[in-house]
Amino acid sequence: MFSWLTNAWRVPELRRRVLFTALILAIYRLGSWLPAPGVNSDQISQYFNGKGGTVLGLLNLFSGSALARFSVFALGIMPYVTASIILQLLTVVIPTLEQLQKEGEAGMAKINQYTRYLTVALAAAQSTGYAFLFKRSHALNANAGRFVLIILTLTAGTTVLMWLGELITKRGVGNGISLLIFASILATAPAGINAWINGGPMEKLFFPLIALGVIVAVVFIQEGQRRIPIQYAKRMVGRRQTAGGSTYMPLRVNMAGVIPVIFAAAIMAFPPTIAQFFPQTQTFINSHFLPGNVTYLLLEGFLIVVFTYFYTAVQFNPVDQADNLRKYGGYIPGIRPGGPTAQYLDRVLTRLTFPGALYLAIVAVAPSLFIRYFGFSQATSRALGGTSVLIVVGVALDTMRQMESQMMMRSYEGFLK
Repeated sequence: MFSWLTNAWRVPELRRRVLFTALILAIYRLGSWLPAPGVNSDQISQYFNGKGGTVLGLLNLFSGSALARFSVFALGIMPYVTASIILQLLTVVIPTLEQLQKEGEAGMAKINQYTRYLTVALAAAQSTGYAFLFKRSHALNANAGRFVLIILTLTAGTTVLMWLGELITKRGVGNGISLLIFASILATAPAGINAWINGGPMEKLFFPLIALGVIVAVVFIQEGQRRIPIQYAKRMVGRRQTAGGSTYMPLRVNMAGVIPVIFAAAIMAFPPTIAQFFPQTQTFINSHFLPGNVTYLLLEGFLIVVFTYFYTAVQFNPVDQADNLRKYGGYIPGIRPGGPTAQYLDRVLTRLTFPGALYLAIVAVAPSLFIRYFGFSQATSRALGGTSVLIVVGVALDTMRQMESQMMMRSYEGFLK
C-alpha cells in the first residue's frame, strides 16, 4: 500500500492532480470558517445546540459544521446534490429529458446545464429559508438590505462550490462533488474522537472494534457484485466478420449508494423540525420521532429499504439493458433475447437489492442502537458511524480506484507483481 502511494507520488501529472485537489479542499474548508456579512456566528452556534436530530443537524453534518457558523459556504454542496437527484428522477418521467440522456455527450451537457440552473434556484430558496428561520428564532439580527446580502452571499457560495467541484473532477483526482462532501464529514471527525476519548470505559474499549467491523462490512458490500455472463455472437460488419466473445455484466449489491440513507434521514428529521414551530406536538414527537426511539428506528429502516428499491429502479432499467444487448448481438446463455432477458435481469436485481437494502438499514440504524442500549455518546456515534462511514468509505474507494487507473495507464510494473 505505502509502496503504491510512493510510486503514485513519483508520477508528475498524478502528483500535480493530488496537490491541486488538496488546494481546492483547503479553500473549501477556509470558506466554511468565513462568516457571511452581518452574521454573529456565536448566536447561530448557540441556536444549533441540541439540533442533532433535526433537518438542520443533518444538513450541518453535510456542510462540515459550516451551517452552524452561517459561513459563506453554509449551504455546502447539498443544493447541487439535490438538483442532480431531481434531474435523475425527472428523466424517468419527462420524455424530453430521457431523450437528451440518450443523445450522448451533447445531451448530458444540456442536462448538466439544467442542473446548474436548478442548483442556483434551490440555493436561493434554501438561504432565504435559513435567514427567516434564524431571524424568527432571534439568532440573526438583520434588516431588509442585509437579508438580501446574506441570501446573495450564500447562493454565490454554493455556486463557487459547484465550480470548485467541477474543477476537481477535470483537473484533480476523483469526483469533485463527492470529495467536497467527504471533506465536510471528515471535518466532524475530531469532535467524535474527542467524545470517544472522554467517554466511558465500555465506549473506549469496544467502539474502535465496532468501527473497524463497520468499515470492513461497508467495503465488503460496496465491492460486492453479481456477474451476469454475456455471450456475443459473430456478426458481419461490411465484408468483415467480427469474432464473438464472452464477458459479464456486473450488478452491484448496493447499486443505490448512500442516497436512500440520505432520503430516509431527511424525512425522519422533518417531524422534530416541525415540532419547533408547533409546541403542542412536542410531547408526541419526543415519544416517537427522536433518534433512538423504537418507532423512529423501525420507520427509518423501512424507508431505507423502500428508497433503495426505488432508486435502484431509477438507476438500472432492465428493458433498456436487454434492448442494448440485443442491438449489439449479445445474449445471456440459456435466456432468450428481448423480453425474457429483461425479466431475468429484473428478477436477479430484485433479489440482489434486498441484502443491499438490509445492509444500508443496519448500518444507518446501528449508531442509534449503540447510543440507546450501550451508552455510547451521541457525538461519537454520529461522527464516526452510520451515514458518515458509508459516504467516507465509498468516496475513498472510488478515489483510490481512479488513482489506480491513472497508474495503470503509465506503468504496469507495480500491478503485475
